[in-house]
Amino acid sequence: MHRSRSLLTAPLLGAAFVLTLATAGCAGSSSGSFVGTWGDADSDSAPSLVIEEGGAFSGTDGCNRLAGTATFDGDTIDFGDTASTLMACEGVDTWLSGLDTGTVVDGALQISDEGGAVIGSLPKQ
Repeated sequence: MHRSRSLLTAPLLGAAFVLTLATAGCAGSSSGSFVGTWGDADSDSAPSLVIEEGGAFSGTDGCNRLAGTATFDGDTIDFGDTASTLMACEGVDTWLSGLDTGTVVDGALQISDEGGAVIGSLPKQ
């Protein structure tokens, strides 16, 4: 299944985030195992995600800001369409921008891309 990713410029990300929060109640059933902060949210150059009850998420790939509304299906989180800024950051591995789904494995959020390949993981904070 091919999924279209929506990419927004920095000025539009704020509007997309507001829309995300407004539609968070439309997400599928929530799963408390995904809710919380994953990765180092205090660092500007490290990947991190904050996932809220209802599925709204925001974070960074270490360079660009990410936001969207995920759905939960048992032990899997589906990140769906993700809004992102489009800055170029030299020397930063932006693997998190390829997120599609995730599962919790040994206390870390294991992130897979659209093809199902694991591209990285974020420890729960």
